[in-house]
Amino acid sequence: MDAKNIRNFSIIAHIDHGKSTLADRMLEITGTVEKRKMKEQMLDSMELERERGITIKMQPVRMLWHPQSQISNLKSKKLENSNQYILNLIDTPGHIDFGYEVSRALKAVEGAVLLVDATQGVQAQTIANVETAKGLGLKVIPVINKIDSPLARVEETKKEIVEIIGCDENEILAVSGKTGEGVSHLLEEIIRRVPAPKFEYDNRPRALIFDFEYSEHQGMIVYVRVTDGMIKKGDELILGVSKEKFVASETGTFSPQKNSCATLSAGEIGYIITNIKKASIGTVGDSILSLKDSLPPLGGYMQPKPVVWASIYPESQDELDKFRQSLERLKLSDSSLSYEEESSGALGRGFRCGFLGMLHMEIIMERLKREFGLKLKWKCQTAKQKKFIPR
Repeated sequence: MDAKNIRNFSIIAHIDHGKSTLADRMLEITGTVEKRKMKEQMLDSMELERERGITIKMQPVRMLWHPQSQISNLKSKKLENSNQYILNLIDTPGHIDFGYEVSRALKAVEGAVLLVDATQGVQAQTIANVETAKGLGLKVIPVINKIDSPLARVEETKKEIVEIIGCDENEILAVSGKTGEGVSHLLEEIIRRVPAPKFEYDNRPRALIFDFEYSEHQGMIVYVRVTDGMIKKGDELILGVSKEKFVASETGTFSPQKNSCATLSAGEIGYIITNIKKASIGTVGDSILSLKDSLPPLGGYMQPKPVVWASIYPESQDELDKFRQSLERLKLSDSSLSYEEESSGALGRGFRCGFLGMLHMEIIMERLKREFGLKLKWKCQTAKQKKFIPR
């Protein structure tokens, strides 16, 4: 598809302001997921996310939409053309502990829907997300959510948004993620306001890695935003930082499950199966380049600084190698996790791990237990406290 009909955007908000619910309505309206298959928090695929009702991992999804057939009853100006559009949404977490997920997602898109709960107004993370989006030069679309609530303070919330963004009040949209009111119009405005992706090179492929997944059989699966050229199955590629060479065994998009496709073109968001089994060489912010005609690597991401540390040890030293491998693979899907090996006279060998907050640490410990079957014990330390918690 022509890049002029592609729109890449994220939804950013304070926690519990309704991102996941709004994403659900977008999936319904665009027909990306059939109604009989819909469930709440459709893009929250991790068991922990569904249990806790929060988004932990960013999740990309590709939606196809014919605007004119969807918005014929809206009293608004016609779009420039009635062609089908690709809307690439990267849903993001709201909790500050997972802010690095948000910053990585925003670097892969051109626009951001800033969602504000009409019953709560602007909150701390709202402001932080706005600053991140503006710093990256994104088009920010302010949207008030939960207008169906009897507690909604729509006019007061509009004034708060105008104050922090500096936009005109008539630029603010109003929706209900619960009922779907205003969501079709929001999709129209995303097409109208968010710029189409731009690229420098037509025939020289280059892509930004913004996330990873690891498969026992397929190795590293890289989530990419293609910035230049085209990448297809069978291409000989190289990682810009590690210089690891590989052949793309599959390319595809998310809807929201993986769907293989022949090619990924400039402006698109998708995945590449690498068959690289060495998880330790994966780095978010790295570039995928052509082995035959390499462009310079793209600018990557700044590594976040941990604020909570924990010295973690396996209950049995026989599981040290398994623990090391588990951390390598977990870091692929959570690059804000940092770790280095250490030893203790009483506990043996383990790893000192850094986290972005107490919730982040709690989630990582639970994932190590559930996804890798590890039994661990640790010492936790923040700037204010030290404690030992056997598990």
